[in-house]
Amino acid sequence: MAFEYAIALTGGIATGKSTVASLLGLNGLRIIDADTIAHRILDENCVWVLEHFGEEFVKGGKVDRPMLGRVIFSDPEAKKELEAFLHPKIRAAIEEQSDKQDCLKYPYLIDIPLFFETSSYPIKNCVVVYTPKALQLERFMKRNGFSEEESLRRIESQMEIEEKKKRATWVIDNSSNLKHLQKECEQFVETIKALYPAPKV
Repeated sequence: MAFEYAIALTGGIATGKSTVASLLGLNGLRIIDADTIAHRILDENCVWVLEHFGEEFVKGGKVDRPMLGRVIFSDPEAKKELEAFLHPKIRAAIEEQSDKQDCLKYPYLIDIPLFFETSSYPIKNCVVVYTPKALQLERFMKRNGFSEEESLRRIESQMEIEEKKKRATWVIDNSSNLKHLQKECEQFVETIKALYPAPKV
């Protein structure tokens, strides 16, 4: 049964979710990455993007995601249309991978950026990568080179990080340096190992 052993990994824009996913993977946890799946499905449906948004959004058979993102985050209707098209396909692909992981009868992570916002996944437990909003904004501007106004618009298109923290089963704090984050990830892995017996080989 899909999602039986799944733990949702989520957070906000620029809270460090990808870094955490990498660290948890290095510590032996298996991860399904919803973003990677979403990017693949978006490119597979580049003809749909071309027809609905224009040929300038497709280059070399791939969707120009930064360009599409600028439209999506400034036009709620366009965002709604794209999500209505993509989300069922993304969910079906994640469910297929989840079925395979559940056969091992051991917890694994599904990296779902919009886990709380979409409420599409019947996953009981979740771990939130937490960064205070001011630091989240600072990191996003530095990483992407966007203005403060554009960065805030994107961050505020998601649920507030403080609310996500309240809803979390576990929290991985990323408000300090990489060494601190590594320790947080190691502690989380130890928590999971303590809660579940060793997986079947």
